[in-house]
Amino acid sequence: MPIINRFRTLCFLFILAASMLAGPSAAAGSSESTAAKKAAIQSVDNHAGELISISDAVWAFAETALREHRSARVLADYAEKQGFRVDRGVAGMPTAFIATYGQGRPLIGIIGEYDALPGLSQKAIPIKEPLVMGAAGHGCGHNLFGAASLGAALALKEQIEAGRIQGTIRFYGTPAEEDIGGKIYMARDGLFDDLDVMIAWHPGDKTQADTNSSQAMMDVVVEFQGKAAHAANDPWNGRSAVDGVEAFLHGINLMREHIKPGSHLHYTIAAGGDVPNVVPEYGKVWLWIRDWECSEVELLLARVRKAAEGAAMMTGTTSKLTIQSGIWERLTNDAGAKLLDANLHRLEPVAFTEEEEAFAKTIQRAVGVPDIGMDKEIQPLHGQEKRGGSTDVGDVSWIAPTLHVTIATVPRDAPWHAWPVVAASGMSIGHKGLIRAAKTLAATMVDLCEQQAHLKAVRKEFETKRGDVVYKAYIPAGPPPLPKD
Repeated sequence: MPIINRFRTLCFLFILAASMLAGPSAAAGSSESTAAKKAAIQSVDNHAGELISISDAVWAFAETALREHRSARVLADYAEKQGFRVDRGVAGMPTAFIATYGQGRPLIGIIGEYDALPGLSQKAIPIKEPLVMGAAGHGCGHNLFGAASLGAALALKEQIEAGRIQGTIRFYGTPAEEDIGGKIYMARDGLFDDLDVMIAWHPGDKTQADTNSSQAMMDVVVEFQGKAAHAANDPWNGRSAVDGVEAFLHGINLMREHIKPGSHLHYTIAAGGDVPNVVPEYGKVWLWIRDWECSEVELLLARVRKAAEGAAMMTGTTSKLTIQSGIWERLTNDAGAKLLDANLHRLEPVAFTEEEEAFAKTIQRAVGVPDIGMDKEIQPLHGQEKRGGSTDVGDVSWIAPTLHVTIATVPRDAPWHAWPVVAASGMSIGHKGLIRAAKTLAATMVDLCEQQAHLKAVRKEFETKRGDVVYKAYIPAGPPPLPKD
């Protein structure tokens, strides 16, 4: 065999062996650095100062569900200034909007949130100290969420505008994730129906392309109506609604031993009488039912109904169960997760300064967890810890394939929906997570536009997993329950 042919044969065998070692999963998640992708990542850097300013503004506004007027405005105004067409007040919610650029396929959506949580006001310092006593705070990092997603949308918009890629980008400004689930009303109105794919992320204490689902949840109110009477003079003439509440909750607590390990029942007594010397005629329980599958939540709901009816019969009262809202579990997409993971690894690692690490460790010592600082690793795709709450992103994922990534924006093991998240979300640790998220999302959207094989794989998996399930929104008829103040 001539030397040159032998050399070619050896080269071929070497390439073949390398491709076999890489395996099918690596090939499925491959992500080349094309000119459009490099430009999209650079776009995030170019606009980093503006995105951080928007995030800090939303952090300072700290507006709760359906009151995010200034937060929605600063995001929508920026999108409009950058050349997006903005439709405001969609799905009956004044703080919901959609910003669109481009035409044709693929049609890619990206989610942004910006609502805060009540009672979590906190300065951007590593010790607990409210900024305004009793006010709201971004204990879930949604100030970062909205700004990063809009930055990624802008990066893709600029590539479409420059002619490097084709398609349409649509940014969804989604309010009230922490309360009624604004996306559910948008889903009911068909605002996601024409999407090819949806992209989303969430702040966290570690970084990973998510292969685990979120929990399905049903938000219900159980009300008891009794009969008032004097508690000392003629209590026999009364029928206590609080007795109904107590009997119902006793039944709920007896259920706990006989539900699946992944199921949860959380409740609070929202109304339970006014004064001790009056037999209370009204009582109210607010209950959340959770499980990793919506079908199991529906089975639990049927048992809760029977408990309410039984409690009313026992106490001579009447009961009424109302479904206020419900959230589906997130339908995961492994093909999309591999693509996100590839882009996470392709980006430069995040470097935290000594001051940022000290900030993180001070928080960890304050809340009693190991002071290990920030988690800088990228978690593996498989073997991820199954934990977390519920999100209305789950509803979207049954309408369009939804790719989801978590980015570290707070110290490892810091408690969520608490002051440490507010603190880190308002300073440079959160800012670095914001930029990393925007770049990861932007790069992945470029891949979906440039490489049809990726989009086809994502769509095929979605259609297979969804099967013949037909999505329905678990919300009552009528408009969203807007606040009266």
